[in-house]
Amino acid sequence: MVPFAGWSLPLHFEHGHLRSHLHTRRRCSLFDVSHMLQTRVHGRDRVRFIESLVVGDIAELRPGQGTLTLLTNEKGGIVDDLIVTNTLEGYLYVVSNAGCADKDLAIMRGRAVELQAAGGDVHLEVSDNALLALQGPCTAQVLQAGLSDDLAKLSFMTSIATAVFGVPGCRVTRCGYTGEDGVEISVPSGRAVELAQRLLDLPEVWPAGLAARDSLRLEAGLCLYGNDIDEATTPVEAGLLWTLGKRRRVAMDFPGAAIIMAQVKEKPKRKRVGLTSEGPPVRPHMAILSPEGVPVGTVTSGCPSPSLGKNIAMGYVETALSRAGTALAVEVRKKQHPALVTKMPFVPTQYYTAK
Repeated sequence: MVPFAGWSLPLHFEHGHLRSHLHTRRRCSLFDVSHMLQTRVHGRDRVRFIESLVVGDIAELRPGQGTLTLLTNEKGGIVDDLIVTNTLEGYLYVVSNAGCADKDLAIMRGRAVELQAAGGDVHLEVSDNALLALQGPCTAQVLQAGLSDDLAKLSFMTSIATAVFGVPGCRVTRCGYTGEDGVEISVPSGRAVELAQRLLDLPEVWPAGLAARDSLRLEAGLCLYGNDIDEATTPVEAGLLWTLGKRRRVAMDFPGAAIIMAQVKEKPKRKRVGLTSEGPPVRPHMAILSPEGVPVGTVTSGCPSPSLGKNIAMGYVETALSRAGTALAVEVRKKQHPALVTKMPFVPTQYYTAK
């Protein structure tokens, strides 16, 4: 168990990090992600409210559809990355990072008060539900037995309210943080242990902790808030330009729009890239060098890839050096080791799209 964002979370279970990681890729694993902040946004002005804070086109989401989006500040920096779902029940369901929960809530509550004072109709409800993530290629097979809904109709980034293995009041969203097919299940906290145990009783499902979660998401090329993105990083630098809705780009009505859109036109000075390297594993804060040994960037995430059997990393380099195939180096324990800018994801993603 290790401290994480004010919570005590499992680093790994009895099978260890490597076997757990590979089991998630081959079968499926259960992660307890109840530390994430879950918020419901009610009221007729809920879309206008959330769009005043994030870069995404929330108005275009179909009922039941969600999207990854970014909460930005006036300098164009990323305050947090969120998943916002337009639920079939008529409210927005927002999942935020645990480490950003306090500042996100303060921002959302402040903006809600402003809108209400101007006659707007918006109301925030913080959920005390637990959140369980079932991830891996066996997810649908395992979960379908506990659902009356047809999982084959639930595409990546869509969501339904339903009972799961007899536990009512759950929300099942087809998403996750591993690059595999999977779901996140928001479950009333008083029934969470019961549901987790029901899933773990199945031979296909192993419990997994933070270590596997981190190496899986890095193989999938996914950002970790606080490491790969933060308030000093813009969506353009982070390679997250796809989160900016087309309508929003034209309207330029999100925080930091002038700075972000200027970077879109002029290109930023640095960009997030994937790296593969030789020698010892690469870790955050290590220097990225030119082949001549000149510092050109910094590693933000890195580990040996259990799936690929080689070192992988993410970091920021000067834009001129960000093209895939560019030869660079990394500094590990004061020694220089060859590295190569590599396209992400490192391991192909397996997100499910309904036929």
